[in-house]
Amino acid sequence: MERKDVESLFMQAQELDVLVIGDLMLDEYLWGKTDRISPEAPVQVVEVTREDLRLGGAGNVVNNLVSLGCRVSVCSVIGADDNGTVLRHVFTGMGVDTEGLFEDPMRATSKKTRVLASNQQIVRIDRETKQPVSKEFEDRICTYLREQGAKFRAILVSDYAKGVLTGRVLEDIIGTARTLRIPVLVDPKGNDFAKYGGTTILTPNQREAEIASGIAIIDEASLCRAARVLLDDVDLEALLITRSEEGMSLFLRDGTVTHIPTTAREVFDVTGAGDTVLAMFGLALAGGRQLVDAASLANIAAGIAVGKVGTSTVSPGEIVEEVGHGHRDSDSKIKNLDVLAGMISVEQDRGKRVVFTNGCFDLLHVGHVKYLQKARTFGDLLVLGLNSDDSIRRLKGPERPLIGQDERAHVLAALDCVDYVVIFDDDTPLRLIETLRPQVLVKGGDYTREGVVGHDIVESYGGRVELVEFVDGKSTTNIIEKIRRSGA
Repeated sequence: MERKDVESLFMQAQELDVLVIGDLMLDEYLWGKTDRISPEAPVQVVEVTREDLRLGGAGNVVNNLVSLGCRVSVCSVIGADDNGTVLRHVFTGMGVDTEGLFEDPMRATSKKTRVLASNQQIVRIDRETKQPVSKEFEDRICTYLREQGAKFRAILVSDYAKGVLTGRVLEDIIGTARTLRIPVLVDPKGNDFAKYGGTTILTPNQREAEIASGIAIIDEASLCRAARVLLDDVDLEALLITRSEEGMSLFLRDGTVTHIPTTAREVFDVTGAGDTVLAMFGLALAGGRQLVDAASLANIAAGIAVGKVGTSTVSPGEIVEEVGHGHRDSDSKIKNLDVLAGMISVEQDRGKRVVFTNGCFDLLHVGHVKYLQKARTFGDLLVLGLNSDDSIRRLKGPERPLIGQDERAHVLAALDCVDYVVIFDDDTPLRLIETLRPQVLVKGGDYTREGVVGHDIVESYGGRVELVEFVDGKSTTNIIEKIRRSGA
């Protein structure tokens, strides 16, 4: 995905409802320093200097989704204890819907305490209940799913084998999701994946995939064999296997395989990376993105997460920045209309004068550059509406454009005089003009004021139209004709 499409996804996230269901826990971190051995036993003495309490397990998936900007609901069973109270309080403070969070006085809310010194984990202490939830709480979960399921765009299942996701609960989750045509993504646990039968997407790591498939993964061929076994035996639509430094591999039911390499970076802590993958993958699918694009974003998010210590979240800004590394300057200027509209509104509120022009700009030449430089002088920001490939074919015939829309956009965005580029597929830029409400509308000198699309709209709120003469003899048509003559 390009930067502009990722920005649009995060804008859309604000309207997406996602459900997380699974085992919740608290992750406690005790940070300190150690420089001596205890006189009581041959163990290090850690002098605690800082304490940190974070959401763990399925809670880390929730935390990641909230950080990514979507609306989140959580469904699970916790204890009627102090740790359960803390969990509920944290969720409420984050704006998470806890209607599906049930308290069982017979259970202990899971809490994992990690002691760290010099950025290394010394010991972990677990306090938890692992027994399956009772039939009463299975009933509550299943009732909640049936009553609330239709409002969700995706269901994310985070299994840490702590007893919430019983066979009956999993069957009900998957059945409800299938009935409602909602994607259900599962981060699995254990050796037997049969309990996840019918899931849309499973996201095991390579070791989990080896054990569940019974195939040792030593190369790409054995990886593909293991994936095929899991796709067939578990009845999956897709399988995403995370492979540490090798990145990820996405396998589809139709046999399509996509290997996604990881981005080289220093790894500090892999804790919670699988939760980050599940959250980003789920959000992208909830937003209607293709599986390959969703997996690519999940890979980027995981790469960022492992560069942080502990169960950390990843922000939209970090992901957008990483996506934009391929075209650092030009990519940052290319926007989808929904994102650009908000940015332009802010700039106009600050008193900036926005100039708008549009065109095909196929085979960029000096006439185009002079035109755009002149247009920029009429205001503080120049927004260029760029005709898509399809719209150019409708306007100029099947042989045009010569240069694809993405290449044209990057070349134009590289010009200092152009502040933003937005690609449009309509025959005219009217929708862009209505949405962006520029103060100045610029077209070539071969137009009349009345012939400029949107002139009446811009003038209705006090804006104006400017006509700019092109450099004589400089046009894409002339260049094409010259090339044809020279090749004859």
